[in-house]
Amino acid sequence: MATLDLQSISKSFGPAEVLTGIDLAIHDKEFVVFVGPSGCGKSTLLRIIAGLEAATQGRILIDGVDVSAAAPVDRGIAMVFQSYALYPHLSVFENIAFPLRVARLPEAEVKAKVGRAADILQLTDKLPLKPGQLSGGQRQRVAIGRSIVRNPKVFLFDEPLSNLDAALRGEMRVELSALQRQLDATMVYVTHDQIEAMTMAQRIVVLNKGRIEQFGTPMELYHHPATKFVATFIGQPNMNLLPATVTGLGPDGVTVEFHGGAQMTIPVDTSGARKGDRVDVGVRPENLRLGQGLTMRLRVLERLGGTAIAYGQMEDGLKLCAALPGDTAVHEGEEVALTFTPADAHVFDQTGRVMRRRQAPALAA
Repeated sequence: MATLDLQSISKSFGPAEVLTGIDLAIHDKEFVVFVGPSGCGKSTLLRIIAGLEAATQGRILIDGVDVSAAAPVDRGIAMVFQSYALYPHLSVFENIAFPLRVARLPEAEVKAKVGRAADILQLTDKLPLKPGQLSGGQRQRVAIGRSIVRNPKVFLFDEPLSNLDAALRGEMRVELSALQRQLDATMVYVTHDQIEAMTMAQRIVVLNKGRIEQFGTPMELYHHPATKFVATFIGQPNMNLLPATVTGLGPDGVTVEFHGGAQMTIPVDTSGARKGDRVDVGVRPENLRLGQGLTMRLRVLERLGGTAIAYGQMEDGLKLCAALPGDTAVHEGEEVALTFTPADAHVFDQTGRVMRRRQAPALAA
């Protein structure tokens, strides 16, 4: 497979700049996911890698070779789109074999490559069928098989599961992750679904407004978000943000005062902070528990078995979400008192940058 390096990639459509200064180094045999909200530039960046769009500036290197000006067919990549783009009148075998037919490979080689791809994707018994006789997940596997037979250096996936129902998306996430390990392939995958990103990626690129907010492993982004945007985008349900004012700085961290007068010292790096600064204290729903500190009126309770997701509103109107044990004795309409451990909190300054946590959970090597 191959390494993929993006150097100072920018892209403009007329006066609109959709990508700005993208620098990425993707390792050989790595599964990297681009994630972000609609319009952040993730699909445009993937199309630039594929050669379907030209970058306004910057370079693309595959295995150290500059392919910025190369045609898509000469880049050694294969792309799987959101739509399956299968030929309905051709069999599964001929759909997978299509790029090999175009390359005029010998029939024996075509059969061998298609057979191997079908075996990997568990499609061997489907080879005589037409796409219309397949399920959505099977059609997506046929599209992937058409990429596999080309033996590309890099696989590119542009939201390939978004047309599938929720249950099938879950199954395909597992299949694609297993496929990446089986092929030992370099894969770049685009999605707007942060659950897909967290469950599939070895590293995640979080994009926002055409810029990289953070690039790291799923647990790095979860435990050590660099910005308020990353913190609220990664994790489900979303992180709570509690407005507060800095009232003290010391060796134990920053002391903040919440609306209502409650104070807490949070163990974060205080460099650059000053008394009187307005900050946001981030707390994930799973880090909230019953106890004195914050009070919300419970509006909606979703019991999911082992977990109960509680949505409510504090006295000042601020919305709050807590993930509690499934059998917690709380009811919609009542007031619920919640608390959290200071070491579980994140503090974001006025620019949205995080103050480094001192006691965050250690990451596995």
